[in-house]
Amino acid sequence: MQALFWNERTQQLSDGARVFDLLALTWRDDAVEQGGEAVTGSEALLRLAATRKLRRVPIGIIGPRDATHAQYDLAEQMGAALARHGLQLLCGGKNGVMEAACKGHAQEGGMPVGLLPDEEWHAANPYVAIPIATGIGPARNAIIARACLVLVAIGGGVGTLSEMALGLQFNRLVLAMADAPEVNTVERVADVDSVIARIAARILANA
Repeated sequence: MQALFWNERTQQLSDGARVFDLLALTWRDDAVEQGGEAVTGSEALLRLAATRKLRRVPIGIIGPRDATHAQYDLAEQMGAALARHGLQLLCGGKNGVMEAACKGHAQEGGMPVGLLPDEEWHAANPYVAIPIATGIGPARNAIIARACLVLVAIGGGVGTLSEMALGLQFNRLVLAMADAPEVNTVERVADVDSVIARIAARILANA
């Protein structure tokens, strides 16, 4: 990733020559005020989130309904990290990994969105802030894969595998954690901080 600089006075992120557009998520060839604090991609996300002006294109967390304790804990940590960095969570809105991700996100002040396969919103887990009942069953996986900028798989079986494959088909960044299915071209990431760094790189390299 290119060098990044945060100007606290102007509340702008630059690469020394361009300014990052918080709504278009691209770099603009605007006049750059010299100076500013050198920041990492993850630190840049924190600064941008604090402005409350960053366009919140969803990040998806996908995984099994019958999550192990380790998968549940990891998904909760991942959801919390997304909220702390001002990133919007979108998931399937059900139990297991989805519930854990929503729980972590909500506890850090996020508003997790659940795209439900069911016909009524009441089927959502208790941590979903914005339930969207689709009534289309597993076909909703394609919407999640299309809508998200990045998909993070934590564990999973055939359903998760289908979402990962759809994400790749739609040219999304797909990351695998823990014992998520092995898929060619899917990057396996060791920990939450590394996932945030990869998401930041994806957002800030979108120019």
